[in-house]
Amino acid sequence: MTSFLTPLRTWHRPLVVCSVLMLGLVLVSGVGLVVDSRTLLDESVWVKPLKFGFAFALYAGTLAWLLTKLTKGRRLGRWLGTVFAVAATVEVGAITAQAARGTFSHFNADQADPVTLALVPLLTFGVMVIVIAQLILAVVVLIQRTGGAALNRAIRAGLALATFGMVVPVYWMVTEIHSRTVTDANGHAVQMYQGHGIGDPDGHGMPLTNWSVTGGDFRVPHFFALHGIQVLLLITAVLAALAAEHVWLRDEKVRARLVGSAALGYTGLVAVVTWQALRGQSLIHPDNATLLALAAVLLLTAATTAGTVVTARRAAAAPARAPEFPGPSATARGNAGETYGSWTYTGGSRDGKHLLTSDDLLSTECGPTGSR
Repeated sequence: MTSFLTPLRTWHRPLVVCSVLMLGLVLVSGVGLVVDSRTLLDESVWVKPLKFGFAFALYAGTLAWLLTKLTKGRRLGRWLGTVFAVAATVEVGAITAQAARGTFSHFNADQADPVTLALVPLLTFGVMVIVIAQLILAVVVLIQRTGGAALNRAIRAGLALATFGMVVPVYWMVTEIHSRTVTDANGHAVQMYQGHGIGDPDGHGMPLTNWSVTGGDFRVPHFFALHGIQVLLLITAVLAALAAEHVWLRDEKVRARLVGSAALGYTGLVAVVTWQALRGQSLIHPDNATLLALAAVLLLTAATTAGTVVTARRAAAAPARAPEFPGPSATARGNAGETYGSWTYTGGSRDGKHLLTSDDLLSTECGPTGSR
């Protein structure tokens, strides 16, 4: 458990500052939800800043802690952390500015608005910078050991999932082009080149998340994959805490296998919701194929977890075996009772090796000439 407890003062400072700023944005956006009635595509203009603020607060804080675990490439990792923090702050700042203006941030192709024309490149290139920094950070983490086996597995699997989650928006920005005109919160017509929905570009969203209920939505796998690292780190921490009460969990290898089972199941979940979105299907309206895939993921995860638990409990319950010592062989040379230094020959045939005993040594073997 101590491997989790890194002093806050050692965390990557730019990422900590980024995380604090994002938490502040969450509070401001929460107030905006209450006092500002303007909407974009039937949701409050402040929902998007709130979601991005929460997501980046959580992820930037996780990276700030993670960078304290680096033993190789520490300088590169800290530099990349700074790049990530700056890019994330600029990206979310542009999103917030557009929300406050009552218009769209991403996918906005309005050529008549000078502010939009200035901010859209920041939004586009900001995503690319964040993804590239994430990819390099993932490689830096993969080339080293950052803790015990369980923690290593959680970090590596979590970073792989987060990287996939950041690549998903880039994919849909390139492949899902749906040009159309929509109305912003000020009543102005805005040209859009894309939407979040698949099958229904704008869709009709769920409360708060606004994930489409009338089509697929890549924000679903984006969200689940991005926050997989926090889920796996939480599972690792819980297992480490439970090890104090359960003997069978004190073996690091057992906890690593359980984290691996959780990572397998979570990766399966991300794969299923990605496949579901690609087929233009809403998260809350799965068909039989989706339900069957989810059931397969659940059964596989349950089977690997149960197998690990049963094996570990049996090993912990098995009585400890006394150490075994070799008996005298028929080929020892030497005479019973002869003393060699502080060891005494225990007797037997002179034609081979024999076990010696001592007050200060449990056992040894006498060689063919009686020497130790």
